[in-house]
Amino acid sequence: MRPDEFFVKHKRQVLLEEFGWDESVYEVQDDLDEDLLTDLRRGPLPHQDDVAVALGLTQLVHEDLERFGTGGGERLDDRQMAEVLRTLRAVLGRLNVEFDLPFRNLSMFRSYWLKRDASRSWQKRRDLLEELFEPLHLRLIRLEESLFEALADPVSPRAGTGWPVVDEEIRELCRRFRSATTPQDYRAVGTHCVGVLEALGRTVYDPGKHLRQGETLPAPDKTKQRLGRYIEDALPGIPNEELRGLANKTIEVAHQVKHRHTPTRREAGIAADAVILPGQHASAT
Repeated sequence: MRPDEFFVKHKRQVLLEEFGWDESVYEVQDDLDEDLLTDLRRGPLPHQDDVAVALGLTQLVHEDLERFGTGGGERLDDRQMAEVLRTLRAVLGRLNVEFDLPFRNLSMFRSYWLKRDASRSWQKRRDLLEELFEPLHLRLIRLEESLFEALADPVSPRAGTGWPVVDEEIRELCRRFRSATTPQDYRAVGTHCVGVLEALGRTVYDPGKHLRQGETLPAPDKTKQRLGRYIEDALPGIPNEELRGLANKTIEVAHQVKHRHTPTRREAGIAADAVILPGQHASAT
């Protein structure tokens, strides 16, 4: 998103008293879209990736702080800057990106530069901001580039499974994969893969249909039993034996990534793809 997209345009009536006219004209002014910021703090936007949002907010904050520190022209006041920074921290938190800014509004930024002997130099203030924001800019750019390593889209025309809990788990898995950069992150992707499978098992397993006489109800984490019985009933017989086996392999791969000491991005991506595609196709059976 561009910085301008966090503002809405409003017409403001201007009375031209200095000319003695008994009439008014309108000028357009930009107002910070605080409803949008509130929505962003609550969660991701439906049709906008958090990485793009974080890039736009970071650019807005960096540019406005620089304007404030080098002669004025900033678009945000003290309160609005605090709101934008709160929103940026919330979005970065969803991306697992750390950003510890040592001030929370314009006034505190002034105090920050005064303590660092930048009271008489605009360039020093620019340098201070560059030091604070450049690592964040670079991290977000790398995350944006990783979006091109997208997880698989199913050939099914469905946009999702139609099961809200499963679809939310898949969205969270995709967000986790996009922001993952370390083995610890990739293990977390494995955990989210298992979460998708457990949500799918809770959704499709119907004790009235799938529980055989003498069996006990499988626990939610017994995905092989839950999904296995669902697929067994949906795809019976020897011709579908390989398809039933595919579900078991998917579960095994997800658990391997979850428990592997140093999983790679490739392994995490394969596990995530393997989990997403059966989930989409299960909803069509």
